[in-house]
Amino acid sequence: MKNDASVRLGTDGISLDDVFAVMDGAPAVLDDGAIEEIRRARQRVDDIVAQEAPVYGVNTGFGRLADVHVPVERLAELQENLVVSHAAGVGLPMPVAVVRAMMFLRVATFARGLSGPRLETVHALLALLEKEILPVIPWQGSVGASGDLAPLAHLACALIGRGQVRVGGGPLVPARDALSEAGLDVVRLEAKEGLALTNGTQAMTAAGCEGLRRGEHIAKVADVVCAMTVDALLGTDAAFDARIHAARNHPGQMETADVIRGLLAESPLRDSHRDCGKVQDAYSLRCAPQVHGAVKDTLAHVRTVLAREINAVTDNPLIFDDAVLSGGNFHGAPVAAVLDFLAISMTDLASISERRIERMVNPDLSEGLSPFLVRDSGVNSGFMLSHVTAAALVAESRVLSHPASVDSISTSAGQEDHVSMGLHAARKALEVVTNVERVVAIELMAACQALDLRGPLTTSSPLEAVHRHVRSQVPHWDRDREAAPDIETITEIVRGQDILQLAGLEGTP
Repeated sequence: MKNDASVRLGTDGISLDDVFAVMDGAPAVLDDGAIEEIRRARQRVDDIVAQEAPVYGVNTGFGRLADVHVPVERLAELQENLVVSHAAGVGLPMPVAVVRAMMFLRVATFARGLSGPRLETVHALLALLEKEILPVIPWQGSVGASGDLAPLAHLACALIGRGQVRVGGGPLVPARDALSEAGLDVVRLEAKEGLALTNGTQAMTAAGCEGLRRGEHIAKVADVVCAMTVDALLGTDAAFDARIHAARNHPGQMETADVIRGLLAESPLRDSHRDCGKVQDAYSLRCAPQVHGAVKDTLAHVRTVLAREINAVTDNPLIFDDAVLSGGNFHGAPVAAVLDFLAISMTDLASISERRIERMVNPDLSEGLSPFLVRDSGVNSGFMLSHVTAAALVAESRVLSHPASVDSISTSAGQEDHVSMGLHAARKALEVVTNVERVVAIELMAACQALDLRGPLTTSSPLEAVHRHVRSQVPHWDRDREAAPDIETITEIVRGQDILQLAGLEGTP
């Protein structure tokens, strides 16, 4: 999706909404303050080069080779060698949205004026974004300190005419050819620039931002789908009484209870069993506010940490007015920990959703619904294997929820002896979010089928609107057919905005 409104990069930082806009295609431009900061830091680097005193990252080797002094005449060679030697990633390419966010976040770091690249190099990176010349960056190869070296090296390769890129979503082409076709010059790196481009947490942070925004969305959709399931299973709404949740006072829990209670209000199905005598439901229905709410509170914490990290300067060394200081801001521990937390929490969301699917398809638990939600069951298997798919996705997500951030391995001849595995955490979190989207889609598919079987009684007006929207794209299951296309269609529905709009939840925080 192309977004033509430019995002301005200044010294006062950026927001997560800025990152999301760039992910969706918005270009970015530097304001005058950022330009001045970049120039000031670059002048400091040029002064150091002129003085020829050894300063790490400017005129020395890297990592274990930090004690090797490099003469002025070989500094450009040093920087290009750093980029090409570190472009050692393997595996599938990162999604376009993540690559765009990486490029934007790298420039946002430079705008703080502590990294030291030349202004023309920064503008060259922004030009790649604007012209949609996106480097192909493999997922695997980063240990999360010194930052995401390999992924960022693949990003930097595009600037110097190395590696492969995609232009506007097209096929793979050599970067040099794409630059020439776009009328852009190959960048000749100078002192400090290779290190400034490759050292930092922008890959894990970019992937984390994508996981966050998709996670926040599916958590809201899950509330709507849960409400449909509660009604289809003739569940009681007593558990969603606001007084219960105020007594615990967790914001996500109170929000989910409010949403489900509101969506169930005035449902004819609800009125049909108002005096049935049921006291309480199984936990997957009754405890939905507590579980969904914990997910939302986790997401709020992830948002707080990522909002800090997108404005952090995470390369090394940092160029201050009175000193060049070597530190460890590139270590991805803060990001790795919360992205592990994101994966764990989202897996729990999938887990409770799968339990609700089980209650709808299981005739011993479904309050009178047809076995596996299909008439003439036995001849028809109905949603039997759709539930198995949901169970498989939950099982896989549990494996992926093993924390990456508790692992470490020594690299660079023992110099980099504790690392974060932050990109592992980010990639796993994205895989889990994708699994959750599909599990919730299967629950929605089952809930719509269950509501069909409850006819002529209907659910509430907003939930009926969601039901009609699903039925406009996926018909009622009257006899067995291939389930996979239906699951994928409904997965795209839950990824979009229609469900939240129809449920009256669009724009909620």
